[in-house]
Formats: sequence, structure tokens, C-alpha cells
Amino acid sequence: MTTGVLIVDDDELIRIGLRAIIDAQPDLTVLAEAADGAEVPPLVARHRPAVVLMDVRMPGIDGIQATRHLLATSANPPRVLVVTTFANDEYVYEALRAGASGFLLKRARPAEVVEAVRVVAAGESLLFPAAIRQLFGAYGPPGGDRLAAARLTEREAEVLRLMTTGRSNPEIAAHLVVGVETVKTHVGNVLAKLGVRDRTQAVIAAYESGFVVPTG
Repeated sequence: MTTGVLIVDDDELIRIGLRAIIDAQPDLTVLAEAADGAEVPPLVARHRPAVVLMDVRMPGIDGIQATRHLLATSANPPRVLVVTTFANDEYVYEALRAGASGFLLKRARPAEVVEAVRVVAAGESLLFPAAIRQLFGAYGPPGGDRLAAARLTEREAEVLRLMTTGRSNPEIAAHLVVGVETVKTHVGNVLAKLGVRDRTQAVIAAYESGFVVPTG
């Protein structure tokens, strides 16, 4: 069983480099490439990749528009991993708000690229707490209090606060002195109550609602 990847970038050299890195792994394979976001929907429909490596800045349809359209129109959309030159970029902020599961810098080492693809393919989120805090401090005005409507329990709210720090389920379990399965249940409840598909979107909701503040 291999994880299929779609590479979307208008720079051919970047596509070649990413393909070489990914195809060198026995559990990963590049199914197709695209140079513009407009090519994404038909390629996703044809190849059913698990992960899309999406350049955030492209002429025509950029990565933000492509991500938003993909998640809105696909019944079972792939995970989107934004590929960017700069972490503290408004385009990255907007891509995360559009539904991307995380972002990856173009200067990342091959091992980091491979690990990032595996993490998001497994249904986890690629969180960089400091970078996300900076993004929301620079670009993120409050976007409505989804948390109030979600009616999280006290323990669920505590788990969400720990999620914003980038802690994994085992790390949250150790901090709260509970079992990992208990944490998984709380995380699942948080995602369901917020109506989001992954931890990244839960963290975004926490920042936009003012539940956590960028400078905190």
C-alpha cells in the first residue's frame, strides 16, 4: 500500500525535486503533477491522491483558491499540504483558513518533506505552533466565536488549548495524566463540535474566536 501524491507548482524545478524525493520512498508515489490550480480538480478526480503538495503562489488559480474549491466540491478530498517560500506569509495564513492541513517550506530537507507527507496522509496535522501564532498575530482578526456555539466541556477546552501548542495525543495524555485513548476521544469530540476535519482547523478556530491569543 503506497500513499499517492499530487504535486502542484508552477516551477518545474520544484516539481522535479519533490518528485525525486517522494518517489525515492517505498511507501510514497507521485501520481501526477500540475503547474496551476485550475488543473487540480480533474487530476484529483482521476488519480485520487491522499495528499496534494500545493504551491501557495501560482499564476491563474493560486493555491488558496484551489484548496478552497477542492475541499468544497470533493466528497472525500485529499489532505492539502501547502508548499511555500516564506512561513510568515499572508498567503499561508489564507491557505490554512481555506482548509490546508499544514505547510512546508520549499527549503525543507528531503527527510522533512517525506515526514510531512506521511503525517498528513495519516490524518494528522502538520502544526508549527510558533509560526501559526505569528501568522494570526499578523493577519488574523477575530472571525466569530465558533467555540461558544460548540459548547465544549471543560476538559475538551483544555485539550484544545494543548492542541494549539502542537502537542501530540501522547503528550497531551501525559500532561493531563490520562490515557491516550481518552485524549483521542476528546480530540474527536472537539473536531466534531467545531465542525472541522483536522487539528489545524481546530487551532484556527481557537485563534479566530479569541480562545487563545497570538501573543499568549
